[in-house]
Amino acid sequence: MSKKEEEQKIATVFKKCYDYKDASEARKSGFYPFFKPIQRNSGTKVYIDGRELLMAGSNNYLGLANDPRLKEAAESVVEQYGTSCSGSRFMNGTLDLHEQLEAELAEFVGKESALCYTTGYQTNLGAISAVLDKGDHVISDKYNHASIMDAIFLTLGMKHNVTLHRYKHNNLDELEKILKRIPKNAGKLIVTDGVFSMEGDIAELVKIRELANKYKAGVYLDEAHAIGVIGATGRGTCEHYGDNSLADLTMCTFSKSFGSIGGFVAGSAEILDYIKHTSRPLIFSASMPPANIAAARKALEIIKTEPERVHRLQAIAKKMIAGFSSIGFNVGTAVTPVVPLIIGDTDKTFMFWKSMYERGIYVNPVITPAVPPKRSLIRTSYMSIHTDAELDWFLEVAEQEGKKLGII
Repeated sequence: MSKKEEEQKIATVFKKCYDYKDASEARKSGFYPFFKPIQRNSGTKVYIDGRELLMAGSNNYLGLANDPRLKEAAESVVEQYGTSCSGSRFMNGTLDLHEQLEAELAEFVGKESALCYTTGYQTNLGAISAVLDKGDHVISDKYNHASIMDAIFLTLGMKHNVTLHRYKHNNLDELEKILKRIPKNAGKLIVTDGVFSMEGDIAELVKIRELANKYKAGVYLDEAHAIGVIGATGRGTCEHYGDNSLADLTMCTFSKSFGSIGGFVAGSAEILDYIKHTSRPLIFSASMPPANIAAARKALEIIKTEPERVHRLQAIAKKMIAGFSSIGFNVGTAVTPVVPLIIGDTDKTFMFWKSMYERGIYVNPVITPAVPPKRSLIRTSYMSIHTDAELDWFLEVAEQEGKKLGII
């Protein structure tokens, strides 16, 4: 069969898949940084293609994903509960473990109630789409995570007549202008990350709460990169500002500081009961498996009893921000262990990623649409278990390779 005949047999809906060449061309060029299979993970090191690399792009902020206590906790529940709940939370998929973890999480973030989902992404989809209804308005920071935007898009498709507004990153003057335009009695929900996943800066949550009170809006706070990261004891953005009442709903994932997978949303008992009974992503998905629940519970215990991990992580953030700034990198507005090296040019971003990879350091290149055009960057992120020697070596290599490419 000729190529032309083969093409004629392709269903029209799949033609775009066969026409897509970007990834294959990048692979051929040697500048393809994605889907690298990690063969082993050990502390701050990962092993890819038999090579050891320093991991400087993980969200394992407190170094708990390989902690033997989490492994032991996960293993210990499998004998009693098995490997899967085999059902949704709504039906046969709720374990006493789920409810124990939820009670502990609610207490930890200073809320009445909490509800666990199977992933952090799903938590945003499920909670936001449940709370918003026809006629409501949702107001989102333009740098919010993709899962927040997908939650909003899901809501727009499901319920129609929900209006989306977006304000420039941390620009509260624009946020207030938007709030002023919305009818006084309309439902309003302000949605923001606590720590922004690419910029590494923190939401102006005190001022957001003031505006929410003024215009009778709710506040939904995504703490995926904040819990375990900021605040005196790692409780996140509200603790950072010293006020647990700044957010009506607090969400976090377990795939970062908690060293597991899953997520939760916390708030008043009434709001959580409503979400529990109206959230389609919760009702129609299998629930979080027992081993992951046990790992998250053990991680929460460690966060509460070992605050020195959080303090070490915060010290590392200051060290790396100061270090990169001193050698000429643009780190933007970063104040957390998420430190972007803003390059701008996409080609140079991939070249810098490759040079770091070849030198034995794993970092993440980020290009549009994950960031705005001409803001391509290398996303670096740190763990409390990184040593000063590892961090100093990273700074040294980054300076050498950055100068070669004319980035600094």
